[in-house]
Amino acid sequence: MKRAFYSDTIQIFLTKSATEILGELTQGSDFGVEQPQRDAWLEEIQLLKSALMPFRGSIYFEFSIPRMGRRVDVVLIIEAAVFVLEFKVGERGFPSHALDQVEDYALDLKNFHEPSHSCLIAPVVVATAAKDCRPILERTAYRERMLRPIRASANQLGATIRAVLEGTEGEAIDAEKWLAGRYRPTPTIIEAALALYRNHSVKDISRRDAGDKNLSQTSDSITAVVEKARATGTKAICFVTGVPGAGKTLVGLNLATRHMEKGSELHSVFLSGNGPLVAILGEALARDTIRNAMQTGERLKKRAVLSEVKAFIQNVHHFRDDSIRNPGAPIEHIAIFDEAQRAWNLEQTTNFMKRKKGISNFRQSEPEFLISCMDRHRDWAVIVCLVGGGQEINTGEAGITEWLETLDRSFLDWHIYVSPQLNESEYGASKALLKVQSRKGVTWSEDFHLGVSMRSFRAESVSLFVRQVLDLEAREARKTIETIGARYPIHVTRDLAKAKEWLKRHAGGTERYGIVVSSQAERLRPHAIHVKAPMNPIHWFLDGKEDVRSSYYLEDVATEFHVQGLELDWTCVVWDADFRHTRNGWQHRSFRGQRWNQVKQDARKHYLKNAYRVLLTRARQGMVIVVPPGNEEDPTRSPEFYDPTFEYLRGIGIPVL
Repeated sequence: MKRAFYSDTIQIFLTKSATEILGELTQGSDFGVEQPQRDAWLEEIQLLKSALMPFRGSIYFEFSIPRMGRRVDVVLIIEAAVFVLEFKVGERGFPSHALDQVEDYALDLKNFHEPSHSCLIAPVVVATAAKDCRPILERTAYRERMLRPIRASANQLGATIRAVLEGTEGEAIDAEKWLAGRYRPTPTIIEAALALYRNHSVKDISRRDAGDKNLSQTSDSITAVVEKARATGTKAICFVTGVPGAGKTLVGLNLATRHMEKGSELHSVFLSGNGPLVAILGEALARDTIRNAMQTGERLKKRAVLSEVKAFIQNVHHFRDDSIRNPGAPIEHIAIFDEAQRAWNLEQTTNFMKRKKGISNFRQSEPEFLISCMDRHRDWAVIVCLVGGGQEINTGEAGITEWLETLDRSFLDWHIYVSPQLNESEYGASKALLKVQSRKGVTWSEDFHLGVSMRSFRAESVSLFVRQVLDLEAREARKTIETIGARYPIHVTRDLAKAKEWLKRHAGGTERYGIVVSSQAERLRPHAIHVKAPMNPIHWFLDGKEDVRSSYYLEDVATEFHVQGLELDWTCVVWDADFRHTRNGWQHRSFRGQRWNQVKQDARKHYLKNAYRVLLTRARQGMVIVVPPGNEEDPTRSPEFYDPTFEYLRGIGIPVL
């Protein structure tokens, strides 16, 4: 991908005619250029020629931001500063969406473009019809050498650049090295799905470091399994493990988007039992497809677009129901099961089929039935199971053991490809692995494990820290937070209002923030948090700051069931008395009627602990934890239910807000 439609030194730019520059821009464009775009470029060129007369440096028109699938109007490299310019031709004011947009571009460079880490980044919105105004320069929180969006009129752009440079220290930027520097993006799962659906590869949108190498290796290894199965007419299943946020879903989406053509022998489908994830990704893909079509003058019906999307990503239960109705082999030869450990066990599946589907003689667990569906192919088939450790959060979830026992019991001719990490305790599969590892056709490979967190790009040890906190490894957690605190801020507070202000202060542009709580957090109602109140995860995750249903409003909250598999940039985790710290370890409670009841079943204890694991690993850039103070007058919110948890978190080194 070309980084810019037009690039030059400022000196040469000033000597060229506007017509000549416009011609180069048009020739370098990836799309057909209509007259309104030509007029806008001409006005930008004339304005910049006037503003840049006193300066030396480099200029880039339509600079690519691959992770976002967008281009910056203009990037300037002058002395030790990078200027990110967003022009609003004909605008009299500075709309908030424009300020967010230019800050998003600047944040992308600061976070993911390696040479920009040490540069001053100055995002500027230029409203060409605005009245002259003095530039206001404001630093951002937790981001060194980056300014908040600056408002500039056409006449004040030169003065704005000069004001920024007067306060900038450091060596002048080498523009050639800056341009050639590594771009290591870490997209959200929604951004990744959009990019992959637009025919980008996983290499275009993922980091260029050890984590990216592992991601590419895993994708390539799965592709090799597919090619071998197809060539030999055999069937294979891959178990891909990874730490929270490592990119397991990204690997699955990458494979699915490579083979989306219906009728193709390699046609694949991405399946998930995570209803909110499927709904959110489907809606995001549909909105993006319609938006891109409108730019070319084409109008698409949303229902038709959603139908196309569903051929690529489906709820696993819909796939199951279709396979019950149709006894033939599915059209897909490749099935990717996200969060495979959450598939239902025999009891849960049997009960559901009897109660909801009226099928009284159904006697298969979900893993067994799903494998049997793919086994209907007479030639070849591949299943890819994406496995998260410690992610089972609901009754009836079988874990990965059921998949392995099913293979050992009923599908002896299937080849098995296994990550060695599946032996680790958090996956709970060691006994089942003993049964299958001695059979023929079992391959162990590190390529099927993703060991680097891509979600928390500011600190890859966040998932380790969360595990240590939940496993009560206080000494180790204290050491870990010392290494991540500077890059990934974590705070704890007793005050929800302070936490909300913290989120707003630290989030820039359209970085998404929101409140997440346990689905068992029943006694947060006095804080205006009602976990049973209906919320729409599509609006919560996809809609903007102006929508009261979005996460930005900090009114609706999401639980572990809404956010598993997804992420936000900044989170507020409100910790209720359902999972409380004591001298004897964690206590597990469920609120019924008028009081907290002890949770006695080991499985339910396990789910509750995992719920907090999910909540504490959703933030990409930082989080604040709220442990309410309780209320001595309310026996259901006694301070003794909350104080030990707060003291534990403070004691392991989490700074108090």
